[in-house]
Amino acid sequence: MTYLSLAALILAGLNILSFAQFGYDKSCARSGARRISESNLLTIALLGGTIGAYAARHYYRHKTRKQPFSTYLHLIAVIQAGALIGWCAGIVA
Repeated sequence: MTYLSLAALILAGLNILSFAQFGYDKSCARSGARRISESNLLTIALLGGTIGAYAARHYYRHKTRKQPFSTYLHLIAVIQAGALIGWCAGIVA
């Protein structure tokens, strides 16, 4: 297995985990059970689960207007996009 395919597999797992955590948190919110902390949701996004977080926010309609959570998630996405652009530029150069 190459480094790139291992990285893709890890990112896929993080995004699935992120999506599942948002779904679980939404279920807990509805039932009044103990919730997943926003810092844990943001951490999994920061580690690479941002796409899963955005997909879950849309699918579950969860944490879509919550501030400052939304701002932090958008900031994480911008930083990751910049890192990806920089990494791709390094490969091309």
